[in-house]
Amino acid sequence: MTDRQPTAGPLRIFKEMKGTAPTGYSLGMAKLVITVIGDDRAGLVDVLSGVIAEHGGNWDRSHMAELAGKFAGIVLVAVDEDRADSLVSDLEQLEADGLLHITAERAADRPIDEPGTRLQLRLVGQDHPGIIHEVSHVIATLGASIEELETETTDAPMGGHLFRAEALLHLPPGVSADQLHDAIEAVAHDLMVDLDTVGGD
Repeated sequence: MTDRQPTAGPLRIFKEMKGTAPTGYSLGMAKLVITVIGDDRAGLVDVLSGVIAEHGGNWDRSHMAELAGKFAGIVLVAVDEDRADSLVSDLEQLEADGLLHITAERAADRPIDEPGTRLQLRLVGQDHPGIIHEVSHVIATLGASIEELETETTDAPMGGHLFRAEALLHLPPGVSADQLHDAIEAVAHDLMVDLDTVGGD
């Protein structure tokens, strides 16, 4: 294995007051949102999860992918408050070793059940520059938020590229799925729009 030079830039950590915990989690537990990116290679998840496990951390949730030769992901980890600093220190070492660029932040305190409606959005259509901005601008204008988003482009049967997207959205009270559907279709005429309600107030 070729030795790698340490990467520049320290791991960034933003800490809340000890003894507090995000809503829905036990006191005494720290919740860390960890983002990682680095050159794709075998064993990266093994190395990252090994450090977390060594400190008794629980890998709660994650999204990870290889994109154009880079491995990137985001992980939500729960760990005892008194072991959080040592976990962060060992994560810093992974960055110093040149394996991954890592950022860790304390999870934000937010209501467990926010008022409004959660929707699953699916989009399919001909790809073109600016398509994500067109859709996301409509969503933001209605005061809705994007909780999760996955997109891809594939070769279209008749030439060009086909755009696909799936998103989990949170609509504020007073905004309906029909309003969102019509607003998206108004700016993206060639997109097929499908919305399913997955939760509400």
